[in-house]
Amino acid sequence: MLYRGRARIEQCFGKLKRFKRVALRCEKTETGFAAIVALALSFILIKSVHTA
Repeated sequence: MLYRGRARIEQCFGKLKRFKRVALRCEKTETGFAAIVALALSFILIKSVHTA
């Protein structure tokens, strides 16, 4: 049970790091980085809902 939750989190981070701006941390400010992460997560969510 604990492993499944951990695996889902690790998969999410793996998908998140496919976005170049997140992986390389191109944003200078913390708020800019948080915005890019939120945008990338929304793309991941939309894709997962759309394909399901």
